[in-house]
Amino acid sequence: MRMNAFFRKHPLAIAIQAPAMGFLILGTSVAEARQEVSQGQERTIGAGYYVDNWYVTGDSHLISNGATLRQSQVVGSRMTLNEGTIAQEIQASGGSKITLNGATVQARSSSPYAIHLTGSTADINNSTVTNQGGVGISAGRNFLTSNGSTVNVSGSTVTGTTMGAIASAFSQLNFINSDVIATDETGVGVRLLGAGATASGSRIVGGQNGVELRYEASDKNSSSLVLDGSHVEGRNGAALLVMGDEYGATDADIKVLNGSTLTGDNGNILEVTGGSTANMNVDNSSLFGDVVVEEGSHAKVQLNNGAWLTGQLKNVAELSVNEASNWVLVGDSNVDALKMGGGAVTFGGPNEFYQLDVKSLDGNGTFVMHTDFSTNQTDFLNVQGKAEGNHSLLLAATGSELAKGEPIKVVHTEGGDAQFALAGGTVDIGAYDYGLKKEGTDWLLDPSRRGTSTTAHSVLALFNSAPTVLYGEMSILRTRMGELRFSEGAGNGMWMRSYGNKFNVAANKNGAGYTQNQKGFTIGADAPLSGGDGQWIAGMMAGHSVSDLSLNRGSSGEVKSYYVGGYATWMDAESGLYFDGVAKLNRLHTDNNVTMSDGKKAKGNYAQNAVGASAEFGRHIKLDDGFFVEPYGQLSATITQAQSYDLTNGLHAKGDRSSSVVGKLGVTAGKNIQLESGGILQPYLRTAVAHEFDQSNKVFINDQSFNNDLSGSRIELAAGVAMAVSENVKLHADFETSQGKKIDQPWGVNFGVRYDF
Repeated sequence: MRMNAFFRKHPLAIAIQAPAMGFLILGTSVAEARQEVSQGQERTIGAGYYVDNWYVTGDSHLISNGATLRQSQVVGSRMTLNEGTIAQEIQASGGSKITLNGATVQARSSSPYAIHLTGSTADINNSTVTNQGGVGISAGRNFLTSNGSTVNVSGSTVTGTTMGAIASAFSQLNFINSDVIATDETGVGVRLLGAGATASGSRIVGGQNGVELRYEASDKNSSSLVLDGSHVEGRNGAALLVMGDEYGATDADIKVLNGSTLTGDNGNILEVTGGSTANMNVDNSSLFGDVVVEEGSHAKVQLNNGAWLTGQLKNVAELSVNEASNWVLVGDSNVDALKMGGGAVTFGGPNEFYQLDVKSLDGNGTFVMHTDFSTNQTDFLNVQGKAEGNHSLLLAATGSELAKGEPIKVVHTEGGDAQFALAGGTVDIGAYDYGLKKEGTDWLLDPSRRGTSTTAHSVLALFNSAPTVLYGEMSILRTRMGELRFSEGAGNGMWMRSYGNKFNVAANKNGAGYTQNQKGFTIGADAPLSGGDGQWIAGMMAGHSVSDLSLNRGSSGEVKSYYVGGYATWMDAESGLYFDGVAKLNRLHTDNNVTMSDGKKAKGNYAQNAVGASAEFGRHIKLDDGFFVEPYGQLSATITQAQSYDLTNGLHAKGDRSSSVVGKLGVTAGKNIQLESGGILQPYLRTAVAHEFDQSNKVFINDQSFNNDLSGSRIELAAGVAMAVSENVKLHADFETSQGKKIDQPWGVNFGVRYDF
């Protein structure tokens, strides 16, 4: 090893090595006031034992079980201070080992160190080390060797005024579940002079800076710090300072792991000065603060394994944003080389518009950006050199419209083969969504490429859902015919139906397709009319249903319906002719939950009234052997109240009064089977052709007009069974499906029971 490695040192390095020499001189002058343990002796002292000075040498061992010690010097030997021991400053050299188990070391105010090691080791467990006039722990080496010191601190507190701990080249500090504190306003929690330190579950606090990484000699300039689930704080300065000066520069390697945090009172989590170089790897941790690199210095930052960094990067040479990691800008920033490894760069928050300047870009990643489409203000990625790789732009969606129909530039490059695309392909802006286009080496939002936005899809779907909600509720009424014929209209009755329906509504030119799942129940009661010669039955009903809508991009909606109604049925037993009329009043409560193109949510809700009515006329024709056919025709209509509401993204929606008129022609065929128990079983099949006549239901979204047109025909098929269990109890089950131009019903089921008095 070259001699200048030992002699050409930073003045601070000399300072932590000098006390070892000085103590040897001091020891000879006070020899008469000290006790010695030497020549391989092992000595144990207990509570009540008090000695001014201990001198342990010659591979000896001093053990204290609760004694009180003042100054101690250990040379090539061991000292163990157990529970209850109180000691003043300790100096150890020549390969000594100091062990503290539940002990207290309190240095005198005149002492520069509480514990000073030269080429030695200390294990400090569940103990307290305090120096109110200097450094808590010093780990050094002597002038002529590479034998550094190692300090292992577990479950303990180390406090100094100027520094909590300091270490020289070839030395190592390890903190586990411990606190290291420097209390002076200019104090440093931990200072590393070409040394290494690890902290696990620990806290390092400095009155000025949390940890300073410096150099010892011109070729002993590498310091390292590993933080694992730990916190570092600089109360008047930076959390971490990598520092060079007129004597030389520092190379530092920093790892911030597993939920570690950094806090700098000046807003800086890392500063690099004096021509130094720092490499900081942040892994599975979230950091808030800036990284500031002085001109002439150099820094690389890596974000790995879900790491987050929120802050500015100033003059950083290289930033790597890897899988699941995120850099959040809080101001205009610049990075020489930006390497995207599957992570994201987020340009602040809404209404904060920043510019990121990079000299080169490569890899694959996502840029989360904001644009105020009412003012054309935007975040901006400026690549001053070549851009490579494939990147996504996640532009924040909004409910407002474009102020102008002009392209908005969001990315500039000076060349390269980079490709940029909008995440999800489009960005929602008010009623429409827009695409991205390339012009030369720039990328712009393209107002000429537009479709219906996700929010608009959701609004149109919910305004369209009322007819299917109402018809799903009314379809259960005609299935009562078999039960009524069992009763022959002779008595009062009560009935209940539970039902479920699924509707698939096809996307129209506005793209507003959706799936609707409905479930509900209805209860009713009816009685023969006295003036109807036993042929008329009238009743009342009430019920509730819930319809869940599945929409684009994971959006959803819910319609809660509460209804009351009345009905009248005429059946002529002789001719088989019948008529069934229903009128119903609904109160609909609708919730809209939209997932926009940027993954964020927009919500809105409204309530409206609706009325519906249906009239059905048919004939029940009896055939031989209990068979029957029943041709019928039906006309149904609904009217839904006009309503308007605002979503949380600022979009305004208004639906005009809407209507639906459906005509239906069909036939039912079945058979009455007499059971040995005296009951009757009536299985049946039904088919029909239905047509929606209404073609115009206007919806306005931010004053843009859309037409909800669900007109068209569909074919319906059904199978069911009605059963007279006894004279009083009737049961019913029905399954139906339909397929049409605009609306499909994959399934609809209902189950019911009727009781006649």
